[in-house]
Amino acid sequence: MKTINIHEAKTHLSRLVDLAAAGEPFIIAKSGKPVAKVVPLSAKDSETVERVGFLAGKLLIPDDFDRMGEAEIETMFSGKP
Repeated sequence: MKTINIHEAKTHLSRLVDLAAAGEPFIIAKSGKPVAKVVPLSAKDSETVERVGFLAGKLLIPDDFDRMGEAEIETMFSGKP
């Protein structure tokens, strides 16, 4: 994401707003420190994005998942080859 200093943002505000509206958000910095983020109104609010279940149906967990590597782990802890 592009960072623009506040002086440049004031000078080119119209052009920058057009870029944000086109889907290119940017950050405004004052003395090198980020102070504001400009995003299009159509962008999803970061607080409303649901993270739970975002991989539903994309992963396959084997039935023996809790027993995978059981023999190897037992060998390592028993000290027997």
